[in-house]
Amino acid sequence: MRIVKLTKESKNNILEGMLKRSPNNYGSYESVVADILANIKENGDKALFEYTKKFDKFDLNKDNIRVTEEEIKDAYSKVSEDLLTVIKKSLVNVKSYHEKQRQNSWFNSTEDGTILGQKVTPLERVGVYVPGGKAVYPSSVLMNIVPAKVAGVKEIIMTTPCNSEGEVNPAVLVAANEAGVDEVYKVGGAQAIGALAYGTDSIKKVDKIVGPGNIYVALAKKAVYGFVNIDSIAGPSEILVIADETANPRFVAADLLSQAEHDELASAILITTSEEFAKKVSAEVDKFVAVLSRKEIISKSLDNFGYILVAENMDEAIDAANEIASEHLEIQTADPFLVMTKIKNAGAIFLGSYSCESLGDYFAGPNHVLPTNGTAKFFSPLSVDDFVKKSSIIYYSQDALKGVYKDVAKFARCESLTAHENAALVRFEEE
Repeated sequence: MRIVKLTKESKNNILEGMLKRSPNNYGSYESVVADILANIKENGDKALFEYTKKFDKFDLNKDNIRVTEEEIKDAYSKVSEDLLTVIKKSLVNVKSYHEKQRQNSWFNSTEDGTILGQKVTPLERVGVYVPGGKAVYPSSVLMNIVPAKVAGVKEIIMTTPCNSEGEVNPAVLVAANEAGVDEVYKVGGAQAIGALAYGTDSIKKVDKIVGPGNIYVALAKKAVYGFVNIDSIAGPSEILVIADETANPRFVAADLLSQAEHDELASAILITTSEEFAKKVSAEVDKFVAVLSRKEIISKSLDNFGYILVAENMDEAIDAANEIASEHLEIQTADPFLVMTKIKNAGAIFLGSYSCESLGDYFAGPNHVLPTNGTAKFFSPLSVDDFVKKSSIIYYSQDALKGVYKDVAKFARCESLTAHENAALVRFEEE
C-alpha cells in the first residue's frame, strides 16, 4: 500500500477522490434508470416481467413472481446446519441490540390544562431490497428486516433477483424467513425499486424502501424518494483504521482488506503515528493479497482508494478521521476508549485489536447498514427509528388557550396571516 505523510493537501486529495465514488456522480446512468422507472409506473407487471426476462433470463409471471412456502422449505434443505445455527445466533444478537432502540409514545400534562406529547407509530408496509449477482448477503437480510420487525412494521416485503431457473439463493431465503419476512418476490434491479415505489398488480406499494444494491438500484432509490421514503443512497464500502505502534500490523492489514475485497471502488485507509508501523502493515497487506481469493478486486481497490497516512501525533490522526467520516472506523491504539471519546464522525466504531470489522458485519448485533461517502457527518446507522414515524400531540383546554390566544394572534398578525389570527381570536370574540 502507498504510504503518504498526512498533510492538509494529502487529506483533501483523498477526500476529493472518495467523493467521486458517490452515486450522485453517476449521471450517465440516470437516464437508463428513469426510463425503467417510467415504464414500471405506466405498465406495471408487464414491464416488470419483461425486465426480468431481459436481465435475469427468467419468464416471470403473476403465478411465479412470489416465493412460495414450498420454495422456502426447499431452501432449508440446501443450507447446512452449521450455517443455519450461525444465522440463528446472529439473529438473537441483532434483535437484542435493536430492541434497546425502541421508543414509546409520551405525553406531558400541566396544571393549566395543556397536554403535549409524541405518538410513535410503526410504518405500515416496508420494502427490503436484497441484491443478487456476484455475491449474496444473508447478513444484510437480517440487518434490514430485524429493525423493521422490532419497530412493529405490519408488512415486510422483500425483493431479490432470481436466476434463469427462477431460483432465489437459499441462504437469503432462510435468513429472510428466520428474520420474519412476510412476502418475497423474485425481482431485482431498478425495476424492483419501481415496483415497490409505485405498486403493480403483483406487488403493492410500500411506504419505505431499504437495502443495498448496485448503481442502478441506488439511483432508482434516489429517484423514487418522495413517492416513498428510503433509508439512504449507499456508496461503496469503506474502512478507516487509527493505529499506533502498540497495534498488531497483521490484524490491521487483515481488517483493511476485509473492506477492499467488496468492490474496486471500496476504500481502505490506515492512519498511524508510526512510520515503522506503516511499513509493517504494508508488508502484511502484500502477504495477504498474494493468497486471498479476491486479490484482483482487492488490488484495484487499494490502487484506487487505499492509503496509509502517517500523522505527526494522535490528535492529527483523529482530526483527519473526523474529516473523512468513514463508514467503518477501527481504533487499535494503547487506549482506544480515550480516542473514541474524540471521534465525532463515523458510522460504526470498533474498539481494540479483537473487534474486527467482520464481527460487526455479521454477528455482534449493531446494524451494518451504515452511512458512506462522508455522510456519517449527518447520517446514522439503520435503526428502529427508520421504521417508525412520529406525530405531535397538542391539547389545550379553554382556560389554557385563554391565557395565550392573544400571543398566538400577534404572531399570526406579524406574518400577515389573518386567517391564522382569526382562528385564535374567534374562540373568545364575545369577551
